[in-house]
Amino acid sequence: MICVSIGRGRHKHIVAEHKHLVEQGAQLCELRLDYINGTIKLKRLLDNRPSPVVITYRRERDGGRYAGDEQERQMVLRTAIAEQVDYVDLEEDIAASIPRYGKTKRIISYHNFRETPADLEGLHRRMQQLDPDIIKIATMANSPQDNVRILELARRSEIPTIGLCMGDMGMPSRILGGRFGCPFTYATSSNERTLAPGQIGFRQMVDLYRYEEITDDTELYGVVADPIGHSLSPHLHNAAFSEQGMNRRYLPFRVPREHLGVFFTEVCPQLGVKGLSITIPHKEAAVNFVRRPDEAVKGVGATNTIVFEEGGPSGFNTDCDSAMESLDTMLLPEQQGGSLEGVKVLVLGSGGVSRAIVWSLIQRKATVVISSRTLENAEELAAHFKCRHIHWEDRGSVQPDVLINGTPVGMHPNVNETPFEKRWIKPSMIVFDTVYNPEQTLLIKEARAVGARVVTGVEMFVRQAALQFKHFTGVETSRELMRSTLKRLTGAVRTG
Repeated sequence: MICVSIGRGRHKHIVAEHKHLVEQGAQLCELRLDYINGTIKLKRLLDNRPSPVVITYRRERDGGRYAGDEQERQMVLRTAIAEQVDYVDLEEDIAASIPRYGKTKRIISYHNFRETPADLEGLHRRMQQLDPDIIKIATMANSPQDNVRILELARRSEIPTIGLCMGDMGMPSRILGGRFGCPFTYATSSNERTLAPGQIGFRQMVDLYRYEEITDDTELYGVVADPIGHSLSPHLHNAAFSEQGMNRRYLPFRVPREHLGVFFTEVCPQLGVKGLSITIPHKEAAVNFVRRPDEAVKGVGATNTIVFEEGGPSGFNTDCDSAMESLDTMLLPEQQGGSLEGVKVLVLGSGGVSRAIVWSLIQRKATVVISSRTLENAEELAAHFKCRHIHWEDRGSVQPDVLINGTPVGMHPNVNETPFEKRWIKPSMIVFDTVYNPEQTLLIKEARAVGARVVTGVEMFVRQAALQFKHFTGVETSRELMRSTLKRLTGAVRTG
């Protein structure tokens, strides 16, 4: 079950939002009294309530907003119990002083916004002595391993336990709680109204992750990145899984560089992860954990797709084929899929995407010139692939047949930036921008304005995601579904 947290300043807004959420399918709501301005009127919130509720009155030290007298706070919690609220949330340090009464169930809670303590078992044993119906332990994830530790604690507990990690790194624990026996997880009423770090909106939990339908048999996939918050890959892959009727979920995994090894060797096996998309900044480092790389991974020295199999992890690089397929849509028929000998390509950037594109172009005998904002990176990439590089300041001096932007310049929210000035663009050029959010970057708009042929990042992103889906599942997915999903998310298509 999903418990939706409501934090509003006025009683009437809480009542209205509660009613609306229940109409949307919410079965349990947490009413955060610490968000209310002025005197709390419990009867107004509880009379004729449309669903069971948890009453929570959180102090600042526990991540709430209440900064008043502690005795007054505890009196309100006692009153909620006297009013026979369904659940009351009591922090572990006050639970012993507020006795059980009537039918109200006691959630004994612990919050730690700094870390996930080393001795979770000891903490849990201490909380068991406080007459809980449910134990809630919410801690900050400082390692992907913290998700496994807290979920396994919930799985082993005889008393129903909600174990979740906060922050972007803790998102998997919120999505997988039910699979590990948590009686419910917490969501917020919308993604814009988060009441705790890493909280996910109710509609996303229902529509994107289909939380209630996750079972022990659900196969897990995901995207590994740092940062992770703005990744749109979960939307594309989960939409494709849903359309195919597959019992699979695709999760966001925020993994800092220093935790990558632990994530691959320990967290993935413990969670049962079957496959991963790899993105910034891990595409090159992830190669070290691949036992069976394909030719593109060997050639590029980077992987963006890993599938865990009995013989060990297989690595693929779908950036290569997706970039070339996208470029082919604007090439002459005789050049499509074949030799690009005599075609001069200027590649901007030296990261994972650029590496894949440069390798692919050289396989097709194109003449490649590299320019990066970091000169040493451009030099390294050019030396590796035995091609030319030029200073970033000189990139306008090249007159390429094809310009490919592999940098994030122009990506949302910096939509008024371009990596290549309009005066350098010629009508005879093909301009290919790998940035997909927004699709219509300033570079793409200005290339169109001078009459150049353009390839947008949406084309490449959808193609690489569809190729990943094929590696994960062995079947094709609808590229049109992925394309429409991506465009809706990036605002290119407005739906009612």
